Amino acid sequence: MFRHHDVHSNRSAEALRIASLRKVYGGGEDSASAGPAGSAGRQVAALDGISLSLPAGSFTAVMGPSGSGKSTLLRCAAGLDQPTSGEVTVDGAEMSGGSESELTRFRRQRIGFLFQQFNLMPTLSVLQNVTLPLRLAGRMADPRRAVRLLEQVGLGDRSHDRPAQLTGGQQQRVALARALVTKPSVIFADEPTGALDAKSARSVLDLMWQAVHRHGQTVVMVTQDPVAASYADSVHFLAEGRLAGRLDQPTAETVAERMTQLGGSPTSAMPTLPRVGGARRGSHTPAMGTLVAA
Repeated sequence: MFRHHDVHSNRSAEALRIASLRKVYGGGEDSASAGPAGSAGRQVAALDGISLSLPAGSFTAVMGPSGSGKSTLLRCAAGLDQPTSGEVTVDGAEMSGGSESELTRFRRQRIGFLFQQFNLMPTLSVLQNVTLPLRLAGRMADPRRAVRLLEQVGLGDRSHDRPAQLTGGQQQRVALARALVTKPSVIFADEPTGALDAKSARSVLDLMWQAVHRHGQTVVMVTQDPVAASYADSVHFLAEGRLAGRLDQPTAETVAERMTQLGGSPTSAMPTLPRVGGARRGSHTPAMGTLVAA
């Protein structure tokens, strides 16, 4: 079980607010970012006026056909890319203007990341990878907290190993511990199970579910997998750079049906799992235990 603490006591009830977000490639409106389709002076709106509000302690999936703008939305919302116009507010603080160093500082203070390919540093140990965000932010790294997080994701005995000595699923669990170590306002996950087998994917999704529903973490996940999306509280669908609907209390079946209607091709390596206690859950790996507040 989670042990509650006051890390979120001064945080906004709204974890993420996106207002009239646009990202245009090519043509001069955003000439510094030509983008894959913005050639020969033609403007392509990857995001076309998206507005969205997500409460703290929510698990949100973002889905859509290829080219719908879902990855662009994640990158702009996470401060990895500059929108052409619009506003992004994370935990009550607006992400706007400023220098690249100021934007980097904003991300390090408020945002955690999970990537499909893990993005671990191969020359660092597992423990050093987990504490790296704290060191980059100039904050005191607490090895004991990092070890506790590794124990909670089932890797307490692998802290001195290098990433190459771990399986893909284990590397993604290290990446999750790394994302949690800074106690971020929002974790953005870009296809976090896309490179994993079914068992490893379920383990990672279970841990993400626990972080949200037993710890109050906020997670925004881009995925093409209806089963992965069914772990979320809600799914927001995109098509041609615009919001195209929302599905609350999703199941793999209802998500797949909606994606088919939008012209997408949903795929999943995981079998459909039964709902337990109102949320999609899988079978926990016995060695992993349960996430607790560290």
